[in-house]
Amino acid sequence: MHVAVAVLAAKGLITHIAPMDLVTRGGLDVVALLLLVGWLYRRRPSVAAMPLVLVALNIGLFAAMSTISAGKFPAGVGFGLFGILSLVRLRSAAFTLRDVAYTFVTLVIALCTGLPQRDSWLVIALSAVVLVAVLVVDDPRSYEPPTRTVKLTLDRIYDDPSLIRQDVENRFGRAPLSVLVDEVDYVRETTRVSARFPVAPDEPAPGSETEPREQVMAA
Repeated sequence: MHVAVAVLAAKGLITHIAPMDLVTRGGLDVVALLLLVGWLYRRRPSVAAMPLVLVALNIGLFAAMSTISAGKFPAGVGFGLFGILSLVRLRSAAFTLRDVAYTFVTLVIALCTGLPQRDSWLVIALSAVVLVAVLVVDDPRSYEPPTRTVKLTLDRIYDDPSLIRQDVENRFGRAPLSVLVDEVDYVRETTRVSARFPVAPDEPAPGSETEPREQVMAA
């Protein structure tokens, strides 16, 4: 610990950031992250790689905020940081709006704990408010069972839209929750639909596929 303080003093950073303050803020960030990702986010099935994304974003932003606040950085560095954050995209179809919401909360917690020389009670209060809000709003009991969307190309055109649902049910042997017509091609005489089915117990969990499956079904 004394070696770390000596290094900070040699670099002229000890006047801008206190090691004990950094350790305290880092501990609060880790505790909040464990509650958010280890408990709240894992209450429902999700993409396997998403916890890694949330932890990496949180720890990375916390380290960046601590580093910037520890030295005399120009204002452009701060704008550059937020410019880099704006490039973060969840491009996979497996990521849902819920994942985006948790990503935003993860960044907010890192910003709250990353600013140095703030009252600990304020950091704890803000983090607690965010976590309690997620706990109350993201109730697993309010969500429908997991579903899977399958894209189908049917080699016929239907005069009655209700026949499409019956045809899909006959082909799969189970009733779909919903059927949405994506395209009707009168030249090729095909109909493209998106059918949503409940996930069977023996099927992979939602999120294991990055794109909806597409099948061509012959009459």
